[in-house]
Amino acid sequence: MNTAATEPEIKELGVHDCWRYLRSTSVCRVAFTDGEAVKNYPVNFVPTNGTLLIRTGEGTKLSSLADRKVVAVEADGMNQYGTIAWSVILKGRAMVVSDAEETRDAMEAGLSPWQPGQKNILIRITPQDISGRRFVIAAPTHWWPPREPTAG
Repeated sequence: MNTAATEPEIKELGVHDCWRYLRSTSVCRVAFTDGEAVKNYPVNFVPTNGTLLIRTGEGTKLSSLADRKVVAVEADGMNQYGTIAWSVILKGRAMVVSDAEETRDAMEAGLSPWQPGQKNILIRITPQDISGRRFVIAAPTHWWPPREPTAG
């Protein structure tokens, strides 16, 4: 039975579903402005206590996320069959974590860096808005119109 065919083409996700999908992955992209430029970086994260935690190092662009800077986070994924995809966008404020209890919370949540080196800066993103969509992935034959054979 093909369950993908019975799904609505695009479904807007509620807040609880958005968090469920965020908990199912550990990679997202965080976007923020840096002067006149928009920076966008892939990072690993962990959701905890209704926020997202990111770990980074001194001197990285992400360490500029202090002072409650506005950010957008996007995470995407698909089911194991490659038939249903989802995308969640979280908009909020980033703040460097300096409190010892919050640091302990981050460590207990299992947030560890993927790259070697000192990654001692924790950034907590507190959401102001979260939204998402889930949709059926169209068959490749629906992506492009059929090609006419070329004369040769």
